[in-house]
Amino acid sequence: MGRLNQAAFCSIERHGSRMSETPLTPIEIGLTAAIVAIENHEPLILTAHGADGLAGLPFGPFDAVSHRTFEIGLRAWVEQQAGLRLGYVEQLYTFGDRGRHAEAGDTGAHIVSIGYLALTRPAGGELATNAASFAPWYRFFPWEDWREQPPAIIARDIIPALTEWAEEETPETIRALPRKDRVRFYFGLDGAPWDEERVLDRYELLYEAGLIEEARRDGRPAALARKTLPPLGTSMRFDHRRILATAIARLRAKLKYRPVVFELLPTEFTLTELQHTVEAISGRHLHKQNFRRLVEMEALVEPTGVMSTQTGGRPAALYRFRREVLQERPAPGLRVRSRR
Repeated sequence: MGRLNQAAFCSIERHGSRMSETPLTPIEIGLTAAIVAIENHEPLILTAHGADGLAGLPFGPFDAVSHRTFEIGLRAWVEQQAGLRLGYVEQLYTFGDRGRHAEAGDTGAHIVSIGYLALTRPAGGELATNAASFAPWYRFFPWEDWREQPPAIIARDIIPALTEWAEEETPETIRALPRKDRVRFYFGLDGAPWDEERVLDRYELLYEAGLIEEARRDGRPAALARKTLPPLGTSMRFDHRRILATAIARLRAKLKYRPVVFELLPTEFTLTELQHTVEAISGRHLHKQNFRRLVEMEALVEPTGVMSTQTGGRPAALYRFRREVLQERPAPGLRVRSRR
């Protein structure tokens, strides 16, 4: 990680004409990448395994000498370490909670990580390192995949535990939105709609309730008070599942007003492949005819005049992204609606 000189950080207090300087903990700046690809209609995330055996997102240093910007640094070390050339890249957020990389009693540098969402083409072929591999992102968030039906894990494990936790709310713990309301809004209960973009809200709620391993690992009282935790997806190193939740939420929202989905598709594709890709990201099933009418109305694609015979059935027309749409309107995207 790139370490910033401790002397450069000081707390300055003014007492009349006097100034005192108190050195603070050294800070290291790193870049963490949620790198997304689609393969066999499944959204994949690039993961790297550490010595602790936990999956994590790839992360590396920002070299202020070699790289003029954070994004240049990110692209450089991802290509160097994994052999991947990234397409679309977007900065998410700065993650710097105290202790996010620390062990008990650790007095080392505080690590601040700048999270990124990055998209790449289908993940076929070998990566440049054996230490990294693509994994389905629903392995880490099984409650987010509504393509076939509402995930059984919600009614079986999540709602009973959250309901019990919400009943324990006291005046000391109440927030602007009470626990019961947050459970209802975020998980689509009692007539509230399921909002696929609330990925981070749902994750944070499970963390606050102490229902996921990261909360126990971080010493959260709600998690430590539980004898056992429900099996709510695969945990990740540090706060990487929080970063991944942020990336998924951002990408799901982005689909509706930016043509980012085409960064995940081959140059030529069928409309069925386009629909499956949108469904994979959003976690929702889409009505075929309604989806095709929407694609036609938005004028995001154009036919290539070539038919594909790789569909396993009747030949299907191949399409490509119509780039002229970027000059025609400011927010071209697919504002899809689910059947549920």
